[in-house]
Amino acid sequence: MLNEERTIARTLSALRAGAPHAEIIVVDGGSSDASVEQAAPLADQVITGPRGRALQMNAGARESHGDALVFVHADTTVPATFADDIASALANPAIVGGRFDVQLDSDRLPLRIIGAMISLRSRISRTGTGDQAIFVRRAVFDCIGGFPNLELCEDLDFTRRLKRAGPVACLRSRVITSSRRWTREGIARTVMRMWLIRAMYLLGVSPARLKRHYADTR
Repeated sequence: MLNEERTIARTLSALRAGAPHAEIIVVDGGSSDASVEQAAPLADQVITGPRGRALQMNAGARESHGDALVFVHADTTVPATFADDIASALANPAIVGGRFDVQLDSDRLPLRIIGAMISLRSRISRTGTGDQAIFVRRAVFDCIGGFPNLELCEDLDFTRRLKRAGPVACLRSRVITSSRRWTREGIARTVMRMWLIRAMYLLGVSPARLKRHYADTR
């Protein structure tokens, strides 16, 4: 998390309800608001790591003890069946990891369609975004080297490597994530920018260059 005092308590409460026996580790990137104070009573551990999603997620993985790892962004709410859904998927020993379908936290029809399209694209490509609560077996996470130290597109890189490691579960259960970047910058503008960034990354443009275009859509 980073400066998520308005969302982190809701996120962690949903996690505790959906995965009551899980080890919950919050990795803070140096928040200047009350995020840490909000998170501390609801997590097993709150640590401070170097700022950056990939760096923070890898730091959390190093502190954890479970056989499966799940990465949940601070503005994402998981379903009540969260742990059971993951356990059911991983009951198949061939499955290396997976992700959830996603819904944006808005009743606006365009945003509901966007959530459905993200889920569909992810299902077809067998990859996922960080907003989809990516989960993975620890042994596989270690084998593929965790998240790459990229300034963005770390989720795309990771899930592409995960797919090469073995079958990926695309769960129908949905997590709900914030629509704030869509409403702040405009739906059409955000869609076009995100597709452009994705295409440029797949064509080999460096994440450092892409970050200049992505800074206000994060």
